[in-house]
Amino acid sequence: MDVDLTVVEEDITVLDVDVIVNAANEALRPGGGVCGQIHRAAGPELAWACAESVRALGPCRTGKARITPGFDLPALWVVHAVGPVWQGGWAREAHFLAETYRYALRLAGSRGVATIAFPAISTGIFGYPLVEATKIAVGTVRETLPRSPSIRQVVFATFGEDATQAYHAALAPG
Repeated sequence: MDVDLTVVEEDITVLDVDVIVNAANEALRPGGGVCGQIHRAAGPELAWACAESVRALGPCRTGKARITPGFDLPALWVVHAVGPVWQGGWAREAHFLAETYRYALRLAGSRGVATIAFPAISTGIFGYPLVEATKIAVGTVRETLPRSPSIRQVVFATFGEDATQAYHAALAPG
């Protein structure tokens, strides 16, 4: 069965999906951008759950992720995925960004979910070049989906026309 990969220019916190992915920091603290948006929409319980995760397991390292309930969000779950900070490409950022997407899909798949939405991980304050990041995101998701059989739809939730166009280009055949 084919998986539907789509792009929507929409606030990720309002999407009707099973899981949304948060572009998180290693401390899983509320931040700016999409991370702050998700924490505000989910309510204070999300920050508490993230803090408990860090207390129990330590910081969430780059390329890894943790999962919490969605609390006040329409999504049942939030996967907090820590992408790399762009350092010019010499610090294996592409490897870590791909690993972030793989890990997020693995966590979501472990819950048997059917739908997941991703933001453009690492492209905001972490500074990853947008076009390169979208190619890695789409390629990694396509490569990883066969190992996540419950997932039937992946949504790339974008903010702004540049990101929307970059994802459409990355999803285009050929």
